[in-house]
Amino acid sequence: MANEHAPTARTREKPSGDEEATADLKLGEFQTVPALTLSEARVLINAVIDNRRSLRKVEGTETLTKTQDYLEVFARFKQKENIEAVDRMLSAKPEFELFERSQLGTKKPRAIIAYDGSLCCETAEEAKTLIPSLTNKITDQDLQELLDDITKLRQFVE
Repeated sequence: MANEHAPTARTREKPSGDEEATADLKLGEFQTVPALTLSEARVLINAVIDNRRSLRKVEGTETLTKTQDYLEVFARFKQKENIEAVDRMLSAKPEFELFERSQLGTKKPRAIIAYDGSLCCETAEEAKTLIPSLTNKITDQDLQELLDDITKLRQFVE
């Protein structure tokens, strides 16, 4: 008996496999897709949950709870005003790709040293080591000033 059901998902193009975050940023179909910082994701998820609670449509799942817990720990900025200020600072640098902006605006968990949206660079050298595509886009001095400005907005919550 042949399968007479319609496909349950749309067909997707197979990844080309050449995506990389090196000196030449190659993100394939995601090259121009905005990426959220962990702080922005925290605000967004909390707003959705608050809205669902107000409508009494809250169905918390283990995954959602774990995601919220993760974002609560690793979101670098807790105040909406600070998140917006960092976004304005990074958006003022048109030479940065959207991916690079999201990486510079977030915090690095101690155990993570890869590109996962969780970088927190203290020096220009560290930023250019972890985000090699920044190397020819901004001077070390300008990048250090940007990182210092971002750090001033940081909320240290232990």
